[in-house]
Parts: sequence; structure tokens; C-alpha cells
Amino acid sequence: MSQKQHHKDDDNQTENGMVRGLQNRHVQLIAIAGTIGTGLFLGAGRSLSLTGPSIILVYILTGIFMYLMMRAIGEMLYMDPDQHTFINFITKYLGKGWGFFSGWSYWVSLIFLGMAEITAVSTYVQYWFPSWPAWQIQIVFLALLSCVNLIAVKVFGEVEFWFGMIKIVTILALIATGIFMVATNFETPAGHASLANITHGFQMFPKGWVSFVMTFQMVFFAYQAIEFVGITTSETANPRQVLPKAIKEIPIRIVIFYVGALLAIMAIFPWQQLPVNKSPFVTVFQMVGIKWAAGLINFVVLTAAASSLNSTLYSTGRHLYQIAKETPNSKVMNRLKLNSLSRMGIPSRAIIVSAIVVAVSAFINILPGVSDAFALITASSSGVYIAIYILTMLAHLKYRKSKEFMPDGFVMPAYKVLNPLTIVFFLFVFVCLFLQESTYIGAIGATIWIILFGIYSNWKHNQ
Repeated sequence: MSQKQHHKDDDNQTENGMVRGLQNRHVQLIAIAGTIGTGLFLGAGRSLSLTGPSIILVYILTGIFMYLMMRAIGEMLYMDPDQHTFINFITKYLGKGWGFFSGWSYWVSLIFLGMAEITAVSTYVQYWFPSWPAWQIQIVFLALLSCVNLIAVKVFGEVEFWFGMIKIVTILALIATGIFMVATNFETPAGHASLANITHGFQMFPKGWVSFVMTFQMVFFAYQAIEFVGITTSETANPRQVLPKAIKEIPIRIVIFYVGALLAIMAIFPWQQLPVNKSPFVTVFQMVGIKWAAGLINFVVLTAAASSLNSTLYSTGRHLYQIAKETPNSKVMNRLKLNSLSRMGIPSRAIIVSAIVVAVSAFINILPGVSDAFALITASSSGVYIAIYILTMLAHLKYRKSKEFMPDGFVMPAYKVLNPLTIVFFLFVFVCLFLQESTYIGAIGATIWIILFGIYSNWKHNQ
């Protein structure tokens, strides 16, 4: 066994200089907060309208494959908990070319994700203060969350914990309201709340199989960023205890939060009559007499967007730090000292540079025409995400055949079958991107990036 494998899990500081300031509750909530976003709170009506109750199966099926990917990441991180990003394993097992491709692609994808979230934040704040300029709101929020990330990893964990709690309480409140309405046969504008609303006239493909298949891409987006829990490992106290526990509980969270919320919504309303352009959460809470429901849900989606942005800054900083460490000859990286840590063990310079790049979106959104290009790039990043997930699974296959394989570690079950099956599923989701008008141009953009940047990255490191 290597020295790293004998590493004491309870050390306060890792070999890479990071501080283990995250507790089990932080990691659990980061996993939840990273997964549950605005797609559920605002987009549930739209996704239900496409295929009705069968969307539950899509959520469960996609959830299973995302869980298997997390098992693959978890197994490698369990072997080497000092790694501050799972991308390192792509470099280690697939070569420096694919490692370079994944490192930069993931960083760029996260930057665009951060840009999309900061744009969303300003929209939600303008709900209460319509006269406030969007770019000013974006800069203020970005500055606040950057400070949260720069103080200490424990502070980041604490903020993310409470952001996650707000989302969980809202979902549990919706589920509890749904149970109450069904139990009391509550009268709604569309009839009565009843479980029969879910099962009545059930069809697997009520609007055709194409609509059903299209939902996979939407649901996949909802799960995006689930891997954030794998980035926290090097800053988690007792990672070999915490990481397996956090990953094993992902399926339970999927069932309770996503499936529970969607079943509650469909029990209250027949899915055919759901308001597509309104948040079902708003509609449900208004029906039980909460007049300020729209304001409440706006607050929740604001915290959801702020939570995503907070996690994005955390992740982009660590990835840029890792890229700087892997390119010691880069003049720009060395001049900016991106491979250095603060006294608190935080890659502060890498976080600041990432935040500055995200801040560009505040000014992009003002420019006419450019914002359309920005939307295209954001859509493209989702396709690139899938490519990185596939490379991660391929790295795991290589790891299982390497000398470093830990048979007594956090082993992925039946990997010879389930790993290739997960890769096939990700390829299927990538194909689904071409089926929808809103995503097919992004899918073409992602394909061009993967081919061209993939060729360049491997050529650069094979010189």
C-alpha cells in the first residue's frame, strides 16, 4: 500500500495543504444542495406536462445511474482521499491529454454554470426590487459568496448547510401539504386532491415516446452537480467514514425529495391540468391559504441559485488550483500564484480569478446579441459535462485493473456490468440533447468542443 493509503483520516491537514474543516452534516447537505435546484421548484410543471406520472420512472432510472457514477468516484476517492478533485483520476488512469481536456472543460463548464446562476439570482431579487440594476445585484452577490469561500472551508460548509436546509424544509412542507390535502379530500380548482389523480388513465407514453425520451435530458440536468460531494473529500474530516455514508444516502434523498414532491403535486392536481408556466409549489401553497406563497417560493429559488453559485465558486477555485499545480511551467499561472494556498489552507487566488471570470456575465447580459451566444454556450456545457462523466467511468475501469485497487475499500458492485451500462446511459442522454429544439444547437456546440479540444489536448501532451 502507498503512503497515501496509510494516510490518517483524522488529520486536520492533508498532504496537499488543504484543511479538513467539513463535517458529516456539511457533506450531506452539500450533496443535497448540489442536486436539488430551480429545476424542481420552477420547472416541475413543465416536466410533468411532457409525460405525466411516468416521469417518476425517469427520475428513478436517472438517479440509479447517477448513483453508480458516484460509487465509481467514491471508490477512487476512498483509495486516495487527499485528492481535491475526481478529475485527477482521469489524468492518472487515462493520461495527461484527457486529464488536461477534463480539467479545463470542467472548469469552463462550471464557470458557465456560475454565470447562469448569477443571472438567475438577479432575476429573483428583481421580483421584490424591480428598479435595481441586474448587474449591480450580480456583483454584490458574487462578492458576498466569494468572501464566504475565502474565509475558511468551515464557513462555506455552514452557509451551504443552511441553504440546503431551506430547500429541504420547503419540499417536506409540500409533501406534508399533499398528504393533508389527500387525507381531507381537499377541494381544488381541478376537482379533489386524491391518489386517483396519479393512477387514473395511466399511460407510459401519454404524449408519445419522443416526449418521454426528451424528459431524460431535463431530468439529467436536474441531477447535474451531484458530483460536488466528491470534490469535498480532501477537506472532510474522516473522509473514509463520511464519503461512503454520503454516497449511500443519495438514492434515499432522490426518492424522498424528487419523487415525493412530484407525487404530492400530481395527487393534488391531475397532471393534465397542471399550470405549465407557473411553479406548482406556488399554486399548492396558495390553495392552502398562504397568500404570500409566490414570495416564499421566490425566496427558496433565490437560495437555491445562491447555493449553486456558492458551490460553483468552491469547485471552480479547487479545479483552477489543480490545473495550476499540473502546469508548473505556465507563466500566467505562476504570475497569478494560482497554485498557492492561503494561511487557512484555501486556494484563495484561484477562487478570486474564477469569481472575476463569472462576473463577466454581469456585463455580457447587458449587451444585445451576445446574451444569445451566452445561452448557447451554457447549453453546450451540459454536453461537455456528459463527456467528463464518461471519462470518469473509463478512468474507474482502468483503476480496477491497476495495482492501486483496494479490494477492501468502498468497492463499486458488479462494476464489469454496471460501469459500461452507465456509460451507455450517458451516451443515450447525449443523443437526447439533439431531440429538443432548445438543446440541439448546444449539443452541436458540445460535440465540436469535445472533438477539437480533445484532439488538441492529446496532441499537446503527446509531443
